[in-house]
Amino acid sequence: MSTQETAIRYQEEYIPELANAATKQAYWQALAAGSSVLERANDSLVEVSPEGSRKIIKPLPAQTPTYPGQQLKIA
Repeated sequence: MSTQETAIRYQEEYIPELANAATKQAYWQALAAGSSVLERANDSLVEVSPEGSRKIIKPLPAQTPTYPGQQLKIA
């Protein structure tokens, strides 16, 4: 395996960690900017306002359990 391939594989290992950090940062930035955000909580879609209030928008179906590396086909 070439040095470049090794470097790419090493960087790809951090994609889930980077995506998680970026999602959390976007969540807090949206709230800090005065916008509401939507999140899943207890099988419901919940709107969270910058003041901290929470409003249930609608119930959601149960989550599909997954594991790292699993590939799902969307029909």
